[in-house]
Amino acid sequence: MNTRRLLAIRDARLYLLGQAFSLLGDSALWLAMGIWVKTMTGSNAAAGLVFFFFTAPALLAPLSGLLVDRVRRRPLLIVTNMFAAGAVLLLLLVHGPGQVWLVYLVMALYGLAYSVLGTGQSALLTVMVPDDLLADANGALRTVQESLRLIGPLGGAGLFVLVGAHAVAVLDAATFAVPVICLAALRVAEPRRQRSEGHWRAEVLAGLSYLANTPVLRQLVITCACALTVFGFSETIIFAIAGQGLHRPPAFVGVLVAVQGAGALLGGPTAAPLIRRIGEGRAVGVALLVAAAGAVLVMPPVLPVVIAGVVLFGIAIPWLVVAFTTLIQRRTPARLQGRVYAAADALVTTPQTISIALGAALIGVAGYRILLGVMAAVITVAAGYLLSRPEQRRARRLPTAGPVTTAGPVTTAAPGPAAGAAPASDISFAAEPSRPYGR
Repeated sequence: MNTRRLLAIRDARLYLLGQAFSLLGDSALWLAMGIWVKTMTGSNAAAGLVFFFFTAPALLAPLSGLLVDRVRRRPLLIVTNMFAAGAVLLLLLVHGPGQVWLVYLVMALYGLAYSVLGTGQSALLTVMVPDDLLADANGALRTVQESLRLIGPLGGAGLFVLVGAHAVAVLDAATFAVPVICLAALRVAEPRRQRSEGHWRAEVLAGLSYLANTPVLRQLVITCACALTVFGFSETIIFAIAGQGLHRPPAFVGVLVAVQGAGALLGGPTAAPLIRRIGEGRAVGVALLVAAAGAVLVMPPVLPVVIAGVVLFGIAIPWLVVAFTTLIQRRTPARLQGRVYAAADALVTTPQTISIALGAALIGVAGYRILLGVMAAVITVAAGYLLSRPEQRRARRLPTAGPVTTAGPVTTAAPGPAAGAAPASDISFAAEPSRPYGR
């Protein structure tokens, strides 16, 4: 019923159409860049660093959040999409291993654009979608995005093998045009941005302050930050699983990522019903346990077992992302949406960024199976912490935070009506936290 309500809205359909084209290019690009670097250098570590440079700009997320809270979001998203398209075209200048640094630069610029896009899309969504449709909107986007893993990575890997990485770059740059057109066509009445008279430092840190003073969000971020201290290992491990474990060429990584997309076809549509049944916080805990089980299953060098583990990982990611994003949106007042989302994104992405670099450094020393064991153990402990918190059970029954009117230090607002909620006819953007899971 909720999905039908969502798809009956013009702006929702328009947005999902734009994202389908956009995410198709994205899923083809980030994997092709890893394969390209592995092919040029022969190094799993060098390939893993592609994702390190993609996630590193998340350190600037507090500034992105302040920007999103201070300007109109739709024009900002249009300009950012155009900037990202231009950055991707720089890959046409790469012609050999001596220019791998340029691949890293492009991925860093791409990550910088993502920092703004993810924050802006999440904030815009809360203005347009009633509280009871937030999880469904986030879940719909996640389903579209993960469904494209069935064709995007294979298409990107196939294009790379047939015609080279430059064709993949041109494809991704072209797909940015579609979301720009869709953004321009949306019927969005954004509220006027209010200028704050507070000190700029306090304004930048307002999102962190709100997270620190809101127990249910503080626990969520602590859990996800701890889990992501090892989650990033997977960016390098996946190349080792394909090469050392299954004895397949680097392009076989595209098959594994596509299998993960198949798992996400189960996770995406079931994310919102799961959230309605047990609440966002506990859904995150369950997702982490499923991901830990997936990490264990990909250890043996047996293709059917590896496939089962990758499928579980695919199911877990939409549950984790949709529940995380929805709880942040529901429990944050309208004027802080950009900064709170950006702060949460930075706090969970920074450990992930470090773990990507750490995984790239350790895989040659410890081996990928030991890293998988560490992943499973840490993720399980993090899930146990969140599932044991009574605040997460109570949060299921609480409505979204009310508006914040003070200009001073941020405190947890009392429960009230949905912040910035609009009629169901005005839906648009569903966003995601971080990382190469899509624009």
